[in-house]
Amino acid sequence: MATWMVVEDEPDLYEVLLMMLETFGVDGLPFVDGEEAVDWIDDLDNGYYNGELPVVALLDIRLPGDIQGLDVGARLRQSPILSHDIRIVLVTAYKMSPREEKEALRRAGANLLIYKPIPRFNDFRKMIDKVLQ
Repeated sequence: MATWMVVEDEPDLYEVLLMMLETFGVDGLPFVDGEEAVDWIDDLDNGYYNGELPVVALLDIRLPGDIQGLDVGARLRQSPILSHDIRIVLVTAYKMSPREEKEALRRAGANLLIYKPIPRFNDFRKMIDKVLQ
């Protein structure tokens, strides 16, 4: 079974995403802030995690604390274990200009940007499947 990393601080969306993943037959590796996610990446890189590695990271761009979703994405791209295999999907409710979108994707090393509200179930799955191909 595949695993996807979810970094989302909004409780309702957090629960919806995890339920969607379950329906997709995917295990969710959930985090509620950037610090928690980066600590996990550090543990992974230092050999303290031996579970299934995520193939997708769904990252809310704006998170509480000092480490934002773009920072988590950049840290994933620095990981010697995850950098080449993980697909990064940014999620945000804040409208950005095309230039801001391009910069966010570049800074996080992301493959896709999705605006909230999250697309319908089947459409969301198709978007992620396309990124995985």
